Amino acid sequence: MHEGLSLLYVGAVLVLNGLWMLGRIEDREIQVINFFVGGVSLAVAAYAAFGPGADAASVRTAAMTLLFAFTYLWVAINRRNGSSGHGLGYFCLFVALTALPTGLLQLAVAEGLWGWWSGLNWLAWALLWFGFYLMLCHRPQLQPLMARTALAQGLVTAWLPGYLLLQGLLLA
Repeated sequence: MHEGLSLLYVGAVLVLNGLWMLGRIEDREIQVINFFVGGVSLAVAAYAAFGPGADAASVRTAAMTLLFAFTYLWVAINRRNGSSGHGLGYFCLFVALTALPTGLLQLAVAEGLWGWWSGLNWLAWALLWFGFYLMLCHRPQLQPLMARTALAQGLVTAWLPGYLLLQGLLLA
């Protein structure tokens, strides 16, 4: 159930960040969802890593969840202090380089719909975060493309599966 909770709000933040990059939401306002989703993801990761029943698998899940939690918190802080985003861009490269083998490993052991979905999502997220790295550090003209990519991925890779998990219509 924690995965559904996390994914639902990751979907929200990706969609809203896409709208923000398209100029439809102000810098001051986008901070709210980024702080919230960063905090929710941080709480989910902390529970997975340190809660009752924590084991190697839950700590691994926590480590991967923190990649996203930290990204959203960094976006919020950058919007608050007006930073260029270069540091965040290089962190996005780290996320992409972590997500790529994660996706490939997930696909190698995939069983059933959820396993395949998970592997493909990690690959999609690797591409998204690599695009953020390129946009923030080298090619700011990629912003409209990255905005639309964040919108699409927010809906398909996070919001929809998160909602379905929470409703019991999809089993992880």
